[in-house]
Amino acid sequence: MSGDLHCHTRLSNGSMGIEELISLAKSRGVETIAVTDHDCLAGTIRAKIIGERNGIKIIPGVELSSVDGDTGEIIHILCYLPEFPDRLEGLCHQNTVARKRASQYMMLKTAQRYPVTAELMKRCASGSTNLYKQHIMHALMECGVADSFYGDVYNELFSPESANNIIVKPAFQNVSDVIDAIHSANGIAVLAHPAMLKDIELINKYVDMGLDGIEVWHPSADEKTSAELFQYAKKKGLLATGGSAFHGLYNKRALTIGDYVTPKTQLQELLGFKAKQKRLMKKLAAEAEEQN
Repeated sequence: MSGDLHCHTRLSNGSMGIEELISLAKSRGVETIAVTDHDCLAGTIRAKIIGERNGIKIIPGVELSSVDGDTGEIIHILCYLPEFPDRLEGLCHQNTVARKRASQYMMLKTAQRYPVTAELMKRCASGSTNLYKQHIMHALMECGVADSFYGDVYNELFSPESANNIIVKPAFQNVSDVIDAIHSANGIAVLAHPAMLKDIELINKYVDMGLDGIEVWHPSADEKTSAELFQYAKKKGLLATGGSAFHGLYNKRALTIGDYVTPKTQLQELLGFKAKQKRLMKKLAAEAEEQN
């Protein structure tokens, strides 16, 4: 039993609802998925209920946004199996507010440059907890300004290399604070798509902050990179996960649920991680008591 542990729904920047996502997983023969919407836990309970009806195991998750205080790079941390998800609600709310402020600026800049209204962009984001660049591109396609989600217009507006980009970075919490928040919720902190980092050596810094795992199998990583990341995870004693980063219509290329997965062995390691940690802590406590 493998699992696709990186899926998005309409609650963030995916195009499919929870029911559609689970139905697709079932038709693809994917038995386990994690719904990891950006800074949003709202779909977790519903996903679990619908998953049980369809014979699909749902691993509770969320993709939390953070920033590297040294480089300014936006870093995404996947949180799995939080036992106290309510402890993450404050962070999710802060990130949502920060993203909304940034999105408002980008929406206004888009409306100034192209014949598209703010109302249309908001309508394209209907059902989401926020407005993402995919929704802006959707509105531009509706107006006939762009002919694809990730073509020339996207590169002009959202590529950091573009002199005319409209990027406004949200004011997210530092990576260390987000990892600490995940642990306070008794969740598992996994670095999302490390292959996309500007400097892959940054992983070492995040491991020192308490990272529990890294996402090894992901569309951004070719076979060679995934093999290197897997070896790194084994060397550091980290969990290794994988997922398609499925966004439906908003995928950057043709892929579907189950194209990238967490293999059976690594999935079992994730599911048994907290029990293993508890056993280790109990053993250390017993050893300390013996020494005293």
